[in-house]
Amino acid sequence: MKIIYMGTPDFAVGPLKAIIDAGYEVTAVVTQPDKPKGRSDRLIPSPVKEVAVEHDIPVLQPVRLRNPESIEELRAYPADIIVVAAFGQILPREVLKMPRFGCVNIHASLLPHLRGASPIQHAILMGDKESGVTIMQMDEGLDTGDILLQERIPIADDDTGGTLFDKLAVVGSGLIVKALPLIERGELTPVPQDEAMADHVGMLKKSMGQIDFTRPAAEIERQVRGMDPWPGAYTTYNGKQLKLWKTSVDITQDNDALPTPGTVIRTDRSSVYVSTGDGVLRIDELQLEGKKRMSVRDFLLGQHMNAGDRLG
Repeated sequence: MKIIYMGTPDFAVGPLKAIIDAGYEVTAVVTQPDKPKGRSDRLIPSPVKEVAVEHDIPVLQPVRLRNPESIEELRAYPADIIVVAAFGQILPREVLKMPRFGCVNIHASLLPHLRGASPIQHAILMGDKESGVTIMQMDEGLDTGDILLQERIPIADDDTGGTLFDKLAVVGSGLIVKALPLIERGELTPVPQDEAMADHVGMLKKSMGQIDFTRPAAEIERQVRGMDPWPGAYTTYNGKQLKLWKTSVDITQDNDALPTPGTVIRTDRSSVYVSTGDGVLRIDELQLEGKKRMSVRDFLLGQHMNAGDRLG
């Protein structure tokens, strides 16, 4: 089975390596154009391109895959199937119909739940107890195609966007090499998605990290984990940005007559306790603007934070 692989970020690296290791012939890799980085604006290749170059696989980097010239360039590479993982562009109808087995997508959620660009982070934000990976037969919609295969995993209470990302990348790598021979032999039955159960999430934005202390402590705690490592959950303290990296809901504090949300209630040697719209948020790890990430214990050695101080 000859494969064209389309993907861009770290999430797409594991499945590509798994496909190569399984002995499939990858005739081409399609990824996003190199992007400038840093003050020098030096062009940096995508993680997927780096793997392709290491294995001497031809790389295509169309600005818009929908352009006729990009589609014609793709036709030059034979493929029985196109495998897509976080590519970053919508595939046009001409490409979807190109291979005999069509195009399949490795999506990091249990579709139809969390269609779209940031399902991993939103699984944590929404308080889901499990996540997983779906192998989906692609159509012209956004993550709307028939389900071919799914694998579920639990979300741990301390999972962050980063740790869940890593877990699902491993699941996706194993699931795609499990799916490919079944697809080739016609042993998978496509299951249409239940539109009544569908929801959609967009791309992450930096503004999504801003903490609103009028929200319940449990929601803020999930925000802190979901926005780790990017963009980070942040507030302000004494006019400087303050990122929160490790928090929990404090169940020992009486929730009655709490001060204004965002008020420091108390501190101890290892934690800061802040009022919210519902409950108390315990902060154990943070990062003040211009400083490194550190424990509250180390933070309080150099900063005076007292009951009555305000965050935000």
